[in-house]
Amino acid sequence: MVALGANLLIAVAKTVGGLLAGSPALLSEAAHSVADSMNEVFLLAALRRSRRPADSRHPFGYGKERFFWSLLAAVGIFVMGGCFSFFQAVHALTGGSEESYDGYAAGLAVLGVALLAEGTSLLRALHQVRRQGGGPGGLRDPALRTVVAEDGTAVLGVTLAIVGMALHMATGQAVWEALASFAIGALLVYVAYWLGRDARDQLIGRAADPEPSHRIRALLAAQPEIDSVEALLTMQLGLDSTLVAARVDLVPGLDSEQVEDVAVRIKRSIAHIVAEADQIFLDVTDARTARRAAESPAATGERGGA
Repeated sequence: MVALGANLLIAVAKTVGGLLAGSPALLSEAAHSVADSMNEVFLLAALRRSRRPADSRHPFGYGKERFFWSLLAAVGIFVMGGCFSFFQAVHALTGGSEESYDGYAAGLAVLGVALLAEGTSLLRALHQVRRQGGGPGGLRDPALRTVVAEDGTAVLGVTLAIVGMALHMATGQAVWEALASFAIGALLVYVAYWLGRDARDQLIGRAADPEPSHRIRALLAAQPEIDSVEALLTMQLGLDSTLVAARVDLVPGLDSEQVEDVAVRIKRSIAHIVAEADQIFLDVTDARTARRAAESPAATGERGGA
């Protein structure tokens, strides 16, 4: 909400200042702020929709909504921000050198205010990251990760625009603003690629982090009733939801009631050591049968496989 309010005000100020000054760098930053504002709306929708409870159509819940809307935000940064910045850079180079600097003082003042607002929003986002654990752990939330990336990019982009406008005024060469616009566009495209790649991995289905996976495997291996852990599969379903599927071979001599008690105890233990593991499935199998199945034509894809 802080980022959205800041971006809306800044987008209006940059647009007015850019039109008055005729500055391509300032107009590039205006497009950047408009893209950021739309992305904040996407992220607010992600937060709201991802909290819906599971139902019959989506039995694992709606946690991946956050990743979908984060992907749309990345596309918005690329199309609206990056492409428009490249267009402004080309326009500045082909339009010749502009010797009139009417409105440039106001434009620089707008960028100065924007730098303070974007910096405040970035500090607020970083404070929330620290509250959620700091470092990579604090950036697990794709919405918060996108806000931090946007605000950090905005601070750097505003700085590039100020430098470009100042050099244009000092040298009378519009090429400096064109270079600033190119740099802003390249920065936005890189951030869009980084955010989009992460959202894509989450939508496809990414395994849980290695540390909780190692804890789960160690817990399973430590159970006296488990002879071997044949397979352990995990997938992040949302920010606080992880699917855990394990194929285990139990020691011989257990009856059906004992197997059921063991399964219930193991599931509770996994949920205790990994709080986000809320979908846990145990497949009790014989190790020799599992190995034969893994080597069968159906599993390997050889001719004759089902």
